[in-house]
Amino acid sequence: MLHLASRSPRRAELLARLGLDFGVIDLDIPEHQGALEPASEYVRRVAREKAGAGLLEVVAVPGAVVLGADTEVILDGRVFGKPADAGDAAEMLRALSGRTHEVTTAVALVSAGREAQAVSTSQVRVARLSEADIDAYVACGEWAGKAGGYAIQGRFQAHVEHLAGSYSGVMGLPLFETSRLLRQFGLPA
Repeated sequence: MLHLASRSPRRAELLARLGLDFGVIDLDIPEHQGALEPASEYVRRVAREKAGAGLLEVVAVPGAVVLGADTEVILDGRVFGKPADAGDAAEMLRALSGRTHEVTTAVALVSAGREAQAVSTSQVRVARLSEADIDAYVACGEWAGKAGGYAIQGRFQAHVEHLAGSYSGVMGLPLFETSRLLRQFGLPA
């Protein structure tokens, strides 16, 4: 059986689009980038840690396969995780304004005998944001719990000038890469 090691309702919604039945494992995995850890390695490591911790929760379930994922916004090598508060979200949006940044999502799939991983990196260009734009977006609250302080699937879509890559990857689970991994594990996707 497939299990999603994530609290994210977006990830669950995206995984459901593949038509699979799955359980959800609610985990709280610390997400702290090491001082010298490159952003791309950090994203991969966190996805592996989530999947591994999830597998420990369901290790007694025969045939258990656990999917873990992590999504980060990266600008100039700096990881923009989930904002701590509205002020932090506003600062992130100011930094992203008028610039192109990367959104990297790593997906890890583990079972008792295997592990595989895939990474999706997309380029997102944000239009120049006025202070009024930032204030209005922060006031709507959509930024809470979102890497980089925005949700591309919501109101912020109006500020995305260009996207090159995976829309579902920017949302939190790249469906093309995830589907490939699931097929490697014999799961129809």
